[in-house]
Amino acid sequence: MYRYDEIDQRLVDERVRQFRGQTERFLAGQLSEDEFRALRLRNGLYIQRYAPMLRIAIPYGLLSTRQLRKLADISRKYDRGYGHFSTRQNLQLNWPKLEQVPEMLAELATVQMHAIQTSGNSFRNVTTDHFAGVAQDEIVDSFVWCEIIRQWSTFHPEFSFLPRKFKIALNGARADRAAVEVHDIGLHAVRDERGEVGFRVLVGGGLGRTPIIGVVIREFLPWPHLLTYLEAILRVYNRYGRRDNIHKARIKILVKERGPDRFREEVEAEWAQIKDGPATLIAEEIERVAARFTRPAYERLANLDLGAIAVPGFAAWVKRNVHPHKRPGYAAVTLSLKKTGVPPGDVTADQMDAIADLADRYSFGELRVSHEQNLVLADVRQRDLVEVWREARELGLATPNLGLLTNIISCPGGDFCALANAKSIPVAEAIQRRFDDLDYLHDIGELDLNISGCMNACGHHHVGHIGILGVDKNGEEWYQIEIGGNQGETRPGAKAALGKVIGPSFARADVPLVVEKLIGCYLERRDSDAERFVDVVHRIGVEPFKEQVYGNADQRAARHHRERAVA
Repeated sequence: MYRYDEIDQRLVDERVRQFRGQTERFLAGQLSEDEFRALRLRNGLYIQRYAPMLRIAIPYGLLSTRQLRKLADISRKYDRGYGHFSTRQNLQLNWPKLEQVPEMLAELATVQMHAIQTSGNSFRNVTTDHFAGVAQDEIVDSFVWCEIIRQWSTFHPEFSFLPRKFKIALNGARADRAAVEVHDIGLHAVRDERGEVGFRVLVGGGLGRTPIIGVVIREFLPWPHLLTYLEAILRVYNRYGRRDNIHKARIKILVKERGPDRFREEVEAEWAQIKDGPATLIAEEIERVAARFTRPAYERLANLDLGAIAVPGFAAWVKRNVHPHKRPGYAAVTLSLKKTGVPPGDVTADQMDAIADLADRYSFGELRVSHEQNLVLADVRQRDLVEVWREARELGLATPNLGLLTNIISCPGGDFCALANAKSIPVAEAIQRRFDDLDYLHDIGELDLNISGCMNACGHHHVGHIGILGVDKNGEEWYQIEIGGNQGETRPGAKAALGKVIGPSFARADVPLVVEKLIGCYLERRDSDAERFVDVVHRIGVEPFKEQVYGNADQRAARHHRERAVA
């Protein structure tokens, strides 16, 4: 766990004082709505459909139990007793009162937390692999590198007002569990032929209105030049990025319009001027940041044969929610926030306190937030797994559905968000209820289903094996379905891919049946139980799935005609 130094704490405390004064002036009528908007967004405060929403930063998804208990306490005192973990590994509170937000930020500062740069046209939370530090395929400890980027990017004077928001993901392992290919900048740790550490640099990825897979602009960047190269990329973006059109302001549009080769040349030219400048990293700086992290006091243990533990229900949970650890005798455990009937990613204040107790007793007082909107206890002794499972089950956090259809990623949708065209949570619940049979889920196998309430794609629907997008048609909620998306190289041979829309959209009540038909098509055509849904889509194409859902061409035409009449 990263521990603030004096500078970190002073920055956060000063920001709290600044925002308190800004809020008081706004409430007194001394600041207009437009003047206050930029200030509140820089402190993670949105105005949503029914109330403000405060987005609290959880840098690279790492939390201490002290921090989690503070989040529980704040949600009780200032909100409605629950929070929502997002795909950016942050926590959102959906019902705070504007006049109380400065007090909330002041309380967060007491546990080394804040909401700085969780919104606005600036750097957002740097995300990473939720198994960082414990994964068996790890190349570097990505937490250290994410912290270096966090310190560089926070309040960076040159990049405080970028053309648009900016998201960086860093993956420190061989498998890509950070979705680096769909970020403004994606960094993938690699080693060269001499074993030296560096980063493959991707630029111009992103989802939203214009989904694009990022392009590699440098295959190997030596680690000392990480910050200078990031600075070169940001300078080119800051200089040429669009500010006249919010829909064309992201770096992905700039890379697409200029072309990867020209963009690369411009970055390299800029980098040549600053390559060995003050931002060049040295080993002592890496060591300084690494020393700010607490480390688990691991015991010397031997691996257990978990398959020999004959406790009913335990084996299914181990198969799905328990993950290999690089230390013998330990395992990482995912606490599922996807129990049927609960909005994906939501957790109550009481659950937060109980999870903190679990982490204190079984995982060295730390936990992680995954971009799949679950929580991870990263350092559990294998001999404690049965007890962890029993306690998690009592809390409603042991649903064995990781990697399965009901582990749905979903944005809050129209129930909260003012930007949403349609609701997401009821659709997720309807699908979960339709596929609540765990045996059937295991027969289906691995399948990622993602839901977004609008084209901003906070639910990452473009990279779901099945993606669902809420759309507005003449004031009514409809849902567009796409298939074949993939977040990245999570397994050998897998690549990031954007889903393809299968055809006209559907009314909300029809969505679970459509999903069932898609799965039926997959089950009929897969070569073996090991072939995933997304693999079948890529092998046979979208057309067989269209026919399964819509029928033949004449039926599809008739449906399209009816849909146009509604619109």
